[in-house]
Amino acid sequence: MSRADIVVVGSGIVGLGAAYAAARRGLSVIVVDRTERPVGATIRNFGHLCIGAQTGEARRYADVARELWRRLAQDAGFWLRESGTLVAARHDDELAVLARAAQDGGIRMLDAGELRRRAPLRRGDLVGGAHIESDLQANPREAADAIVRHLGELGVDFRFRTAVTTVETGRVHTTRGAIDAGQVVVAVNHDVDQLLPVVAEAAGIQRCALDMMRVAADLPAALTAPLLTGWSLVRYGRFAGLPETAALRERLHAERPDLAALDLNQMYTQLPDGSLLVGDSHVKDVQPGPFQPEAAFDAFLDEARALFAVDRFRVLERWQGVYASGPAEFLREEVDDGVLALAATTGIGMTCGLGLAETALSETLGWASSSALITAQEALA
Repeated sequence: MSRADIVVVGSGIVGLGAAYAAARRGLSVIVVDRTERPVGATIRNFGHLCIGAQTGEARRYADVARELWRRLAQDAGFWLRESGTLVAARHDDELAVLARAAQDGGIRMLDAGELRRRAPLRRGDLVGGAHIESDLQANPREAADAIVRHLGELGVDFRFRTAVTTVETGRVHTTRGAIDAGQVVVAVNHDVDQLLPVVAEAAGIQRCALDMMRVAADLPAALTAPLLTGWSLVRYGRFAGLPETAALRERLHAERPDLAALDLNQMYTQLPDGSLLVGDSHVKDVQPGPFQPEAAFDAFLDEARALFAVDRFRVLERWQGVYASGPAEFLREEVDDGVLALAATTGIGMTCGLGLAETALSETLGWASSSALITAQEALA
């Protein structure tokens, strides 16, 4: 029978974060996943690490994650840029939200000219914008695989194509036999309702299905950072709860009920090959259907044409992402002695997942903080 100090169920970003936290502390780690590589929400997103748009618990995890992303990019050798995030404002109420949030620091207001120098946007009704300074961008299609390779080099044992049937104190039962564990971390995102249905039901967790696409376009200049819009401001924690945002939300929903019905987050990131990731819409249910209405993709392209200084986009790929969604932003629960369930239960897993895993395990097991550990390791290097 196999044994490890930490057994992680799930190889998404939270599971990888748990494995990374344990491996850096010299512990033996086994990661079990029913797929042959990370293929879930961790690779189906914008690669936008939106640290500065978070608040409260999410910001605490995001700040830790930022440090870990930078370290992992260096050690695992994947592309990461400290670009910040641009926000395009096309109405005065959007500027008002940005100006209010900027009072707390970390956000620099931009006039329309400066924004257009940093993003190839039409003049149109652009009135200005902002730069969220702390944000990062990765390529989600390469980052997860690179982290898996790096963790393997650190001694983490990955058991892919192996399903977990049950977990209990000190043991994980799989389709390839049992594994003894000092600590179990369940990090299976929306599939927590398959492995721990009582926990999922009590936390109100369901699935959120989203539509996204990758497009090619002959933009006149590069997009220098991820780009958010007014539809993003009504979603992210730092902006959504501001008094000024209520008027913005009311106007957007009144002017474009079709986009509101899609639960749109109109945003864009540019990959190193020049293609744009475009999206996204949101539908929540215990088990959303797999069918993707073409109206959502039509809306994505129409809105992109109205915003960017280019008329033609060529669709390269379309896909459906799925992530855990609940009334709280995170699931963090010790479901049994030595069994910890973790998930980002909103669409900020890439932003917060590494920090959630690091913080939860450190606080549960009494480890030193990640910053103290990294400082110590750098001193020994």
